[in-house]
Amino acid sequence: MPYKLLFVCLGNICRSPSAENIMSHLIDQAGLSGSIFCDSAGTSSYHIGSPPDRRMSAAATAKLGIQLRGRARQFAKSDFQEFDLILAMDQDNYNDILTLDPTGKYHGKVRLMCEFCTQHNLKEVPDPYYGGVEGFNQVIDLLVDACEGLLEKITKQQI
Repeated sequence: MPYKLLFVCLGNICRSPSAENIMSHLIDQAGLSGSIFCDSAGTSSYHIGSPPDRRMSAAATAKLGIQLRGRARQFAKSDFQEFDLILAMDQDNYNDILTLDPTGKYHGKVRLMCEFCTQHNLKEVPDPYYGGVEGFNQVIDLLVDACEGLLEKITKQQI
């Protein structure tokens, strides 16, 4: 059975679909696509059904040569059972996810994405939505770093 990862941000059109697609790309490159499954969601319902933000897609294509695929969906309580690890992009997302688990049963499955960075020391993946191109590029760099660190930990079973 594959190890299942869920990347979560606010609207599921910038950070979390980027993390999902970058991680899937790294998993494919490592020949592990049968072993690790990725998905993404948002804590809000703002963009349900929307494709990834075109500015985010442009940054992913320019920096990594990958296309961002997927449609925005909202995080659901059932995701706690469905996924092995839930990765929040920032502290607000993290808190919003934990609010949906009042008993604390699944708190151990929820982590901040930047915990897995090895090159960057930011604690959160900033939301680039209202900024310029630099913000989108920074998010791609941060997520590549975090996804590489995460993949290494998963393959060494250190999660």
